[in-house]
Amino acid sequence: MMIRIREAAVAGSFYPAEPVALRATVQGLLGDVPETEGPAPRALVVPHAGYVYSGPVAAAAYARLRPYSALYRRVLLLGPAHYVAFDGLAVSAADVFHTPLGNVPLDASAIAALDHPAVCSFEAAHAPEHSLEVQLPFLQCVLDAFTLVPLVVGQAAPGAVAEVVAQLWEGPETLVVVSTDLSHYLGYESARARDLFTCQAVESLDESRIGHAEACGAAPLRGLLVAARRRGLHPVTLDLSNSGDTAGGRDRVVGYGAWMFVEEPSCEQAA
Repeated sequence: MMIRIREAAVAGSFYPAEPVALRATVQGLLGDVPETEGPAPRALVVPHAGYVYSGPVAAAAYARLRPYSALYRRVLLLGPAHYVAFDGLAVSAADVFHTPLGNVPLDASAIAALDHPAVCSFEAAHAPEHSLEVQLPFLQCVLDAFTLVPLVVGQAAPGAVAEVVAQLWEGPETLVVVSTDLSHYLGYESARARDLFTCQAVESLDESRIGHAEACGAAPLRGLLVAARRRGLHPVTLDLSNSGDTAGGRDRVVGYGAWMFVEEPSCEQAA
């Protein structure tokens, strides 16, 4: 039987296409994050721009997985649809998602067991989409063997997203990752103010304060906040910055944030 492969769409543009360079880039970003102690994250929120822009912010979250690399066996990965408009959450019929670091197998049984009217199989949403793809090399570098449940989220209510997440969020071996950037193309100080507002909404698990002006991945992010609140999880801000801090000018910037959700409260805050 022929393996169905979702090929990398943005290798060579959002991140290096050559495997050695890609691994070195990801490991370098992770290496810049100081070692910390803390509980195992149950969920992460990470940005999805090119690594030169948002890589350091994403690394602040993925570095928290390093002590628990053998714990996670499945990753539920949700990100927004940038290229195709549709209603609901789109699964993929692929067997593996390919990156320059190798193939990531999909959890076919978990995908087949999803039972929700908002879930559809829609390959056109996955083929060009970068919001999920750019997370995979980080996951491949920090985790041992894992399977993937990739969901591109179109127009979907927070409650529906939360219900889909709840169907798969079983035990500590399942990690939920939501991919989103924050404000887009504001001036530096305006972006900082809006992103701080979004940060406070995430910290208070208040999905009602987050719209598409605050996060391009508002739909999956809002759904995660509902699901996290129902589970009694606690958000921890790990980084909050924008492209004016990492690369590029400050006239028109894109905001980035990194959060983890844990079962025990923490006093950690963004710098």
